Amino acid sequence: MASSLIADIKQRVIGIVREQFNLELDDFSSEIPPRTELGDLAFPVAFELAKRLKAATGEKKNPRELAAKLAAGLSHIPGVAKVEIAGAGYLNIFFDRTQMFSQLVNQFSTTGHRPPTTDKIIVEHTSINPNKAAHIGHVRNSVLGDTVVRILKATGDNVETHNYIDNTGVQVADVVVGFMHLENKSLADIQALAEREVTSRADSFDYYCWDLYARVGQWYEEDKTRLAIRAQTLHEIEAGNNATSEIGEFISSKIVDCHLDTMARLDISYELLARESEILHLHFWAHAFEKLKASGVIVFETEGRNKGCWVMRAEERVGDGESGRAGEESEHDADKIIVRSNGTVTYTGKDIAYHLWKLGKLGLDFYYHPLRKDHRGNDVWITTGDDAAASANRPPFGNGTAFLNVIDVGQSYPQANVKKAVMLLAATEEEKSKVSRSAHLAYEKVTLSADAAKELGVESDGAVSMSGRKGLGVKADDLIDRLEANALKEVQARHTDISEEEQKNIAHKIAVAALRYFLLKYTRTSIIAFDFKEAMSFDGETGPYIQYSAVRANNIFRKLGRPPNDVQGDLASATAEQINGFFAGESGNDLWSLVYFAARLEDVARLSADAFEPTHVAKYAFQLAKQFNLFYHHHHILSETDDTRKMLLLLVADVARRTLEQSLALLGIETPERM
Repeated sequence: MASSLIADIKQRVIGIVREQFNLELDDFSSEIPPRTELGDLAFPVAFELAKRLKAATGEKKNPRELAAKLAAGLSHIPGVAKVEIAGAGYLNIFFDRTQMFSQLVNQFSTTGHRPPTTDKIIVEHTSINPNKAAHIGHVRNSVLGDTVVRILKATGDNVETHNYIDNTGVQVADVVVGFMHLENKSLADIQALAEREVTSRADSFDYYCWDLYARVGQWYEEDKTRLAIRAQTLHEIEAGNNATSEIGEFISSKIVDCHLDTMARLDISYELLARESEILHLHFWAHAFEKLKASGVIVFETEGRNKGCWVMRAEERVGDGESGRAGEESEHDADKIIVRSNGTVTYTGKDIAYHLWKLGKLGLDFYYHPLRKDHRGNDVWITTGDDAAASANRPPFGNGTAFLNVIDVGQSYPQANVKKAVMLLAATEEEKSKVSRSAHLAYEKVTLSADAAKELGVESDGAVSMSGRKGLGVKADDLIDRLEANALKEVQARHTDISEEEQKNIAHKIAVAALRYFLLKYTRTSIIAFDFKEAMSFDGETGPYIQYSAVRANNIFRKLGRPPNDVQGDLASATAEQINGFFAGESGNDLWSLVYFAARLEDVARLSADAFEPTHVAKYAFQLAKQFNLFYHHHHILSETDDTRKMLLLLVADVARRTLEQSLALLGIETPERM
């Protein structure tokens, strides 16, 4: 809302500087004054202009005098009430409060004003190894990715959401080893186990595989020669068309279904599941290898520590003795090895091939078929290597202009090399510019506080980290179950008059809010120690607190007996003088602070979209909730005797209500009817 007016003001300043001083300003900073009585926006542009003029002419100019010249050309911009010069030369802008308030009251959404784009950004997130149940660390990945997708879409981006399925990796191979060599189960045995009726979540197939995976790890530890069985199993899975690969395919498919069900509980879904098996069987790497060699992105080393390897050269070479022992590959190598001297391709090489496909630069495509419907009723598609099973009527997947990958911070080095490779293959400057938006959305691990670990039955003296190979961690479904149980106790205590189904529905929404907000209120690179009590609190910086604020705003209109959209029509009965008077004085400035803060959601969403950092929206939602609750306590809206003032207070509450709900929606959080 406010951003369009700010853009108009900036363009006018740039025009004045061009006309009066013959200088070009590309952009300049703006600030929000600490108190609304000082203005709604401040520009220190006069100081920058004085420096530029002195550099160009040698003449020293007073910033305050320059600010006065700029101010003269800004006062007639629609939406600007007045311009003042403050201090040594600040331009303080005061918005037309009546106009902005009227626009906010009649505006359905405060996001989505970025011009539509045909460019497509492909967001890949979740990407859990399909060998066992998801844990809380995986949930952070999924919540981050899903929220980034929501924010990008809200600000106008064309987004396609992928979930990469490594169904031929060593983790799947280990579970296959467990079934075949520890338990002597056939495919039919495993199918019967997976499809049996279960009476509790602990008996589900993904939980069974969780325990089996840990047992296999211990089995290897007892006798390291057994690792040869892993290697052979992995080879057979990668080769396909054999009994071992059939078992691996069944296990990974069943686990993927479990993962999709888990993520659906958090309102997370995907458009495409891209599988590793098709990347192998459709020979993506072979095509990418030829492109990389032909373009010179990778070169063959004939001497030195990387002799016999295909490498992607760094801009600055590091001597042979600078990292690791001769012949060893290190994440600190200046030159990234893509193909080893024994002819095997590194993970980074295969990832480059996959990302060339994402950008439509590989010359190959997958086959696709619909896998299932998600919880919203939309098709979830999956790749296949079998053209006979492919669907001709499918969405146009891939061919993006940029990509975002939500992967833990430990993968920063290979992810940087993937982006470097695709950037080097970009044909034009325009293409490079678009691809440059691609990013690795790195995130740190999630641990459990000692209290949370104890509540979930994990013995620990301190925070608990996850280790799937050791079977140590908290399964995502267990975490959600416990949050829902805790929330249900609160709901049942507060609302004895509603059905059990309604109570459970509200408890579910509160649980999702608690979990998603806790994972989003920290920056991506912060290590999180999850704590139930902190996350579930109805006070402080939590999802339930923000939900409660939105519910409180909705309750105003429920008690009034009129829906908000009905009250919105009453604004036409108020004169500009009445509205200006409402926002005048100390009390009016406080009211305007809330309205103006609500008007900034679009700016905050844009900031989050540009930085791929959802915490900006999370922090904004909390601050807005705090401001609304202060407003709620200071103004007895429904008992106000002045009809015009009562109507305007109701509309302020409605602006805050809608913006709170929109902020929560961007975070993937629903507003329940009651709390």
